[in-house]
Amino acid sequence: MKFTDYQYNSLEIEQSIERARKEVILSQAKPAVIRTLISSIDLTSLEGSDNDNSITTLCHKALTSYDQSKEIPPVAAVCVYPSFVRLVKKQLAGTTIKTASVAGAFPSGQTSLHIKLDEVSYAAGEGADEIDVVINRGKLIQGEFNEVYDELAAIREGSAGLRLKVILETGELMIPELIRKASEIAIISGADFIKTSTGKIPVGATPEAFLVMLQAIRDYQASTRKAIGIKASGGIRSTEQAMMYHFLTLDILGVKWSEDCNFFRIGASSLLDSLLKEIKN
Repeated sequence: MKFTDYQYNSLEIEQSIERARKEVILSQAKPAVIRTLISSIDLTSLEGSDNDNSITTLCHKALTSYDQSKEIPPVAAVCVYPSFVRLVKKQLAGTTIKTASVAGAFPSGQTSLHIKLDEVSYAAGEGADEIDVVINRGKLIQGEFNEVYDELAAIREGSAGLRLKVILETGELMIPELIRKASEIAIISGADFIKTSTGKIPVGATPEAFLVMLQAIRDYQASTRKAIGIKASGGIRSTEQAMMYHFLTLDILGVKWSEDCNFFRIGASSLLDSLLKEIKN
């Protein structure tokens, strides 16, 4: 597999972060930005203690946060384990909110391909609209790039018709060059979105890693005219954090991405409460 000749430019990254930081300060509590962020949320619960009651409560939160009279939009999706997809699909019936499911041996990615494909197939059969699948970081770090591509391409084929988000787990890849390779492999294999993190390791989303991913999307779009989405996930709890990823996306990719949930998402469990509080204030 041939990759672009990527050279990490720390100055460019620092300048983008600084521009986004200034926009966050200028846009504090601006209702339009807050509403855009709400519409971008994948409201998520991925805990070992998840059960029918807790997931029903999560769906209720997604449904009741929407308030047309106050121009508060619905969240983009509710994201759960495959065993809860059927319940979520039923709860969200008649709404625009998508049902998303993790799959592919989330969060480690450490099992055989046929088991990953079975899990993707199960989630699809239960009614998932979107699949969040985790990349095999071990193979990637080992330099087995073609194997990683082949696995993701097979998962893409097995999830045909569904929106596929590929989780890179950037906190384990660490170096920018490897994050760039992971981004390119995921994109070329057919991902609709690339996503920062599972949220299950100490280092989740970071502006630096997110910018490397944005650059990969920008360069791919420039050469193919195909738009790939991006999802920030892992430790995003505050309005300021969410705004940072919004403005980084705006800076690198423009309005088409930053204000459209078909191209920009934030995976979070508690962020919605913070954003709704901003609106009410």
